[in-house]
Amino acid sequence: MGDVLAYEAELLGLVREYLDFAEFEETVKIFVKECKAKGKPLPKSTGVSLRDSKTLTVQEDLLTAFENGEQKVFFCLWKEHIPSSVRDSEPVAQKLEFYLHIHFATYLLKHSVGKPDKAELEERISHFKTYLETKGAALSQTTEFLPFYALPFVPNPMVHPSFKELFQDSWTLDLRTRLEKFLSLTLKASQTPRLLTLFKENGQCNKEILQQLHQQLVESEHRTMTYLKRFNKMQADYHNLIGVTAELVDSLEATVNGKMITPEYLQSVCVRLFSNQMRQSVAHSIDFTRPGTASTMLRASLAPAKMQDVPLLPSLDYEKLKKDLIMGNDRLKAFLLQALRWRLTTSYPGEQRDTVLQAYISNDLLDCHSNCQRNVFKLLHSKSEVVRQYMARLINAFASLAEGRLYLSQNPKLLRVLEERLKAEDKDSLTRENVLGALQKFSLRRALQSAMIRDGLIFWLVDVLTDTDCLSDYTLEYSVALLMNLCLRSAGKKMCAKIASRVLKVLSDLLGHENHEIQPYVNGALYSILAIPSVREEARAMGMEEILRCFIKEGNAEMIRQIEFIIKQLNSEEPLNDSIVSDDEEEEEDEEEDHDTMEADLDKDEVLQPQLGELAGEKLLTTEYLGIMTHTPKNKKKMFPGVQQSIDEPLQRPVTPSFHRTVYP
Repeated sequence: MGDVLAYEAELLGLVREYLDFAEFEETVKIFVKECKAKGKPLPKSTGVSLRDSKTLTVQEDLLTAFENGEQKVFFCLWKEHIPSSVRDSEPVAQKLEFYLHIHFATYLLKHSVGKPDKAELEERISHFKTYLETKGAALSQTTEFLPFYALPFVPNPMVHPSFKELFQDSWTLDLRTRLEKFLSLTLKASQTPRLLTLFKENGQCNKEILQQLHQQLVESEHRTMTYLKRFNKMQADYHNLIGVTAELVDSLEATVNGKMITPEYLQSVCVRLFSNQMRQSVAHSIDFTRPGTASTMLRASLAPAKMQDVPLLPSLDYEKLKKDLIMGNDRLKAFLLQALRWRLTTSYPGEQRDTVLQAYISNDLLDCHSNCQRNVFKLLHSKSEVVRQYMARLINAFASLAEGRLYLSQNPKLLRVLEERLKAEDKDSLTRENVLGALQKFSLRRALQSAMIRDGLIFWLVDVLTDTDCLSDYTLEYSVALLMNLCLRSAGKKMCAKIASRVLKVLSDLLGHENHEIQPYVNGALYSILAIPSVREEARAMGMEEILRCFIKEGNAEMIRQIEFIIKQLNSEEPLNDSIVSDDEEEEEDEEEDHDTMEADLDKDEVLQPQLGELAGEKLLTTEYLGIMTHTPKNKKKMFPGVQQSIDEPLQRPVTPSFHRTVYP
């Protein structure tokens, strides 16, 4: 009770402050009356109407300064009344402040009759430069603001294509509306009652912390189990090795004393050394009387990932599988698609994975050779979002392997279906991510590149990349990489020339994006399209060289060297080389570079989880769909090894992001 009395006045003050804020006028009167009747201490209220009046005055003063171009007055009030926690950490406030600085920097150009006062204009531009180099530098990696870092260096921004919008009345009106809305919310929020603040901070904070701790616990348990399995195996191998070593030392000592070692004894030692899969063959088929046999077998057993250590997976009944993929319920379809993908993504690279893929292809798992009305690849049109997503994931896994891409490319309708799905799916759904990933990998094949260019996929990519804030890292990276692969072709370059200003604007914005993984593809696309003279002219008109030189100051050595190549291309006067056109006619020999890489994203964020008693994964396949052993080893088609170009130059050959990360870590 003593604790309550000690804080009673403050607690009652918190309650009254909240009631005032929420405008419970009658309740406040009764509350105050009852407190007085009981002799309770009650702090005086600051008064809602007085606070509201002060807020309104500050808001009006700020808006007046905005309209009159009074830069110093405005930012003095801004710093005084907008809390530093809001100004320095909230993205909305930071972005608004950036645009406000642009407004005041260009105010004289918009509102002066005749030529503006030169000294005052220079002072405003200098103030804007200082802001860009200090507080505004935080937004230099944001594509939305990147072009404005060149604004102070442009002699006449009113006629510059990138800045024309700033001088339209609609831009100023829109900015004023945003400012007014921001001030209304922020100035009121700065007077939020303490009771509400305490509730929000503690409740939300505790909820988020619990969620994070739970996620960390699940991940830690998973890692612990993995490490425990590895530790137990290493411990068993260690004890086995110590035991064998002790026996061999005893045997060596016995040999020194003239005692012979029998082949049977040597055989028993070697069997203990070799892996479980090899013990039977070692025990029955090796002649240990021949010199050097034991050491040869020991070296073979210690060699990494020998094929005899990796068992082939059981064969499946593909006829039954395909029937259930077409006729089964949606949940069964999704589990089967997941299990088939896992068999491909989790198999060991080499003979095991090759055998899995060859079994899928030889049994035409995705019905690429079928003309039936109902077939497996039409699951991309399923009404179930999960089925569509898992079908797209499986196709993306196929497309990660050169043989898989060759198989998929044999169905002329599949590419068009994927393109339709890409445009129909919700923004940044996992289905769209995987369809995009598959198309990006398809772009390694020349015939498919040509088809995508003809279908206008470049226009779609440019539209999507105009607003990168709503894109996942995967979508952003694979979209830019696909755009680059299509731009490497002369037909792709010409398609870009039709919308040169839009493409150049998108690529120049992407140059400063915070995701540095996309830089090689942005550089490659820009370098490619600048081979077209009309695109070079458009780039020069929009001040592309100034934008590029901004990045030379900030980029790493590799980025700087690539940008220097791009600037050289930008300033070249070479006409379009007619011989380049022939690259579209070289499709008969569609030799593909060996880009076989399974990215971890194929199995990320699984939405499908089995319930108690439900079969999933390999267990589902081997329990319900076990087939007769039909594994027939097939020589893998030899792929073109690929040309590894210098990292100093922009990319000039098609790649996939996963392969590029492997080759240029």
